[in-house]
Amino acid sequence: MSTPIIDITDLSKFYGKARGIEHINLEIGEGEIFGFIGPNGAGKSTTIRILMNMIFPTGGSARIMGMDVIRDTKKIKMQVGYIPSDANAYSSMGVHEFMNYCIHFYQVRNGEQRISELSELFELDLNRQIADLSLGNRKKVSIVQSLLHNPKLLIMDEPTTGLDPLMQSVFFELLRSENRKGMTIFFSSHILAEVQMLCKRVAIIKGGKIIQLENIDNLRKKQLKKVYIEFGDKVNKENFSISGIESVITGPGNTLSFMYSGNISDLVSYLSGKMIINLMIEEPSLDEIFLHYYKN
Repeated sequence: MSTPIIDITDLSKFYGKARGIEHINLEIGEGEIFGFIGPNGAGKSTTIRILMNMIFPTGGSARIMGMDVIRDTKKIKMQVGYIPSDANAYSSMGVHEFMNYCIHFYQVRNGEQRISELSELFELDLNRQIADLSLGNRKKVSIVQSLLHNPKLLIMDEPTTGLDPLMQSVFFELLRSENRKGMTIFFSSHILAEVQMLCKRVAIIKGGKIIQLENIDNLRKKQLKKVYIEFGDKVNKENFSISGIESVITGPGNTLSFMYSGNISDLVSYLSGKMIINLMIEEPSLDEIFLHYYKN
């Protein structure tokens, strides 16, 4: 079996008594576009900052391309692109000056050509000062600099913040193209639609812990169902109780909707003595599946 391009083992980080992440275990194979999703404060950025050797872990270890993220950080950074969430680095420099700095740092052959190609693609004005740029244009600077050296691995932390829909489309198509050429992509986001468009496998993180690791297609095939029932008479959701029912919502009229993880035949049997006008059972959307994991 080939060495994982990212290999995280029992990784933890505490800020004093405050939790960052706890006992994270994760393997990402070469060539994957891997999604790392969770609400703000779940531990996504903490994990990424440890991978980029910006902060030290409290316990556990992480390796990139078989190299330790602390001991071998210089070697790792020559082969990794990184898009931070804040996009505020080097604000005292001009855009072109910063790009030149990057191609010299990474020793990029035909660096000026690469700068020109990527800047044209993202409609980035190289003659501006970074401090004078809008949030969207600062994010373009981060994207371009992360790709100048054709990295083997691209790590992204909320990369689309500030980008308009057109630039998001351009960015996603570029990522697909780079992935087809062999680039591995680690994509952290709290926006499910972005992850769904790009990733085949995803880790859901909540409260500093990975609570689910799954192929996105398989998440749809889980036993979790969305159920809608219209009753012939008044129904009290507090008296509506069967194992596997969660997130019960009272709707207009005599209606209930809920998520159900039990056996469908058990649900039908439970309902058999009640006056049912309409019953609908369907696959939940991916948004509803992720909200289910976040709430429980």
